[in-house]
Amino acid sequence: MIGFLAFSLSRAWQGFWRNVAMSLAATATMTLMLLLLAGFFIVQNGLLAALTFVEQKVEVEADLRPTALDADVDALELRIEALPEVLEVDYVSKEEALRRFREARAAQGEEDLTRYLDSNPLHASLQVKLRDPADFGTVMDALRADPAVERVKNITDLVGRVVTVTDFLRTAGLAILAVIGAIVLFIIINTIRLAVVGRAEEIEVMRLVGASDAFIRWPFVFEGALVGLLGATLTLATIAAVADPLGAFMYDFFRVLPIRVGAIARDVSLLVLGAGLGLGVVGAWISVRTYLIR
Repeated sequence: MIGFLAFSLSRAWQGFWRNVAMSLAATATMTLMLLLLAGFFIVQNGLLAALTFVEQKVEVEADLRPTALDADVDALELRIEALPEVLEVDYVSKEEALRRFREARAAQGEEDLTRYLDSNPLHASLQVKLRDPADFGTVMDALRADPAVERVKNITDLVGRVVTVTDFLRTAGLAILAVIGAIVLFIIINTIRLAVVGRAEEIEVMRLVGASDAFIRWPFVFEGALVGLLGATLTLATIAAVADPLGAFMYDFFRVLPIRVGAIARDVSLLVLGAGLGLGVVGAWISVRTYLIR
């Protein structure tokens, strides 16, 4: 068995360099297709990070009663913070709420009319960030049941729209990734098939002298794996060279916390290496099979 593997590997290496033009063409095609696949994977991860960022901006806001005691508010804050659906609870005093309101008016270039009021009309509040926007109902019910809460703002419509849009974009991203993967597989299989067609006579001669299917197939399979490995190596080298500019682009495009390629380097490397080897092996197997089933 070891001898057969060594022989197949040796034949694969010789076959790669014996038909160097077609081998390099297949490797170049593999590299371009893997760059396309990896590029979309990186962009999709940026999109998912942006969607998560948007979801984290969905907050449940509860206005507190003016008569609520500090001890009651502290107890409520601890109780809500302990809920598994809650990511963070932020207490906003009346003074802080007024300051934020004035800053928002100033940012919009509008006059601050609150300076004509005798007192601060805004409520102290709790702003609750959720782990998953779909869990807002549980948090709203818990807040409404507390006597220190005067009113909980209804965000049902907002949450419904956010969840619908983010779910659609996630599903669409996965569907597009699958379509791109199928296109990449189709192109690479046909590219490797062209390389095999150029050696059709060699396959026919081996069949005529009584070579088994395994004897014919495995050198081509290993050669396809070699093409995939070289293509994956070139792809990863290219991504490493453009990682910093690509990270800057991701930040400018999605406008969220910096998304660096290095943060998903392991996933990208596994995807590229796995896809390269897998596509090379599958492409060679399917291409050679066409001749073996005749």
